[in-house]
Amino acid sequence: MAGRIRGAITVALLAAIFIIAFRQTGFSFGALWSGTEDFFRFFGRLVPDWTALPQIWPKLVETIQIAYVATIVGTLIGLPLIFLASANTTINGVTLWVSRTILTILRSIPDLLWAALFVAILGLGSLPGVVALTFFTIGVLAKLGSETVEAADPGPLEALRAAGAGRNRTIIFAVVPQVAATMVSYILYVFEINVRASVVIGLVGAGGIGQLLNTYLSFFDYPGVAALIIVIFGVVLLIDGFSVWARSKLI
Repeated sequence: MAGRIRGAITVALLAAIFIIAFRQTGFSFGALWSGTEDFFRFFGRLVPDWTALPQIWPKLVETIQIAYVATIVGTLIGLPLIFLASANTTINGVTLWVSRTILTILRSIPDLLWAALFVAILGLGSLPGVVALTFFTIGVLAKLGSETVEAADPGPLEALRAAGAGRNRTIIFAVVPQVAATMVSYILYVFEINVRASVVIGLVGAGGIGQLLNTYLSFFDYPGVAALIIVIFGVVLLIDGFSVWARSKLI
């Protein structure tokens, strides 16, 4: 009986929060419906101009390069943090707390905000985009990885420790074989996210195809926008498909 009461109270509370948020955000189905005509009018202008492809390809390659470099660098920095932020492989309690605090800070700042900050510091171009996505990669990968490491079978770890193996040897021979395939899957997943994110961060001047998209929108070049969107969609679809296929072979 008490469980049902708690369940009913929880549902009522969630419903009340939803209603309050619904009203305070000004969400309106009427407004959405009234904007339908403008919506179709806008998309009616998006007739692709394929002569824009020579401008799009270099920026597309730059976007993929930003995501790739950020994924690799972020992985190299994040891997040690994974084991420092895992309770079963960390050095001590202080190291565990410091590592997790750093990762929490990295994850709490969105990639777009990182990009805006580094554009202000480093200027326009690809470099702030790479740095921003590197920070993003470290936060996401270390969080997912530390949870995987903590879920590893403790038997091999205890056996090696009982045999006198040090921390590093225990990690290499007892933990890494258990989590390697999953970690590679996470790296592919983060790369997939970074490709999408590298498009968005270009809107704040962090290089890549997003920067070109911002230029097209500023000059109301809707045919160029349409061609660019189609190219982005196709590339992201291909990368998503490859990533899903590769992860299915690993796990």
